[in-house]
Amino acid sequence: MSRGVADVTPARLALLNAGSVASATLTEGLAIDFAVLLAAALPDIGAARLDRMRAQAAAGITRRMALAAQLLLEADAELALLQAHPSDTVRGWACFAIAAQTGSTLPQQLTAMRPLADDGHFGVREWAWLALRPRLAAEIEDAIALLAPWTADSSERLRRFSCEALRPRGVWCAHIAQLKEEPQLALPLLLPLRADPAVYVQDSVANWLNDAAKSQPDWVRSLCAQWLQESDNAATRRICKRAQRSLA
Repeated sequence: MSRGVADVTPARLALLNAGSVASATLTEGLAIDFAVLLAAALPDIGAARLDRMRAQAAAGITRRMALAAQLLLEADAELALLQAHPSDTVRGWACFAIAAQTGSTLPQQLTAMRPLADDGHFGVREWAWLALRPRLAAEIEDAIALLAPWTADSSERLRRFSCEALRPRGVWCAHIAQLKEEPQLALPLLLPLRADPAVYVQDSVANWLNDAAKSQPDWVRSLCAQWLQESDNAATRRICKRAQRSLA
């Protein structure tokens, strides 16, 4: 398994850059040359757009993902085809392209993002919520109402998305100030997941509450005490223990 970008073998990197295989680790994803992959995924993208991609080769991964998506939109790329591409990075570009479509409503974007949020690759699922998070945060009340039904979905990946996308602090993303101060707004998402059987979802709920505990510790303590009293099972105990791991 690759330990660093330099450890990705030339043969493996060639396959990743050609878009013929999915990355097995985050390190492999970071090693990909976006300009080479863009040319392979969309041969008609044009030299000028590839030059713009090359010019941002040293930028952060999220910034490069967003730029690749913008270039695809400018080229009128068929997003449906990109969503089925063998490369998880290309499917990630589709996530950002969906989020960048300014003419779409939030319900439309969530519908379009749904299969990517349920993607079989861990990386695509992360890009799905990261890409749409700014729009969700900007329309927080509508976002919570729209995501609430996802908490009852049969797919643990979609249940996890409903919680992960609106974490108050999150990872690789801007904080959501409103939820840091008023975490109770997200109870329509958190309550249905308090005893979720999937560890994947449990970890997300616990991390959400751990985020909230950094600004509203008493609220998290009180909520966990209430949950343990009302729903004392293994899943809830695990969530509450992890949720309060940073509290004294």
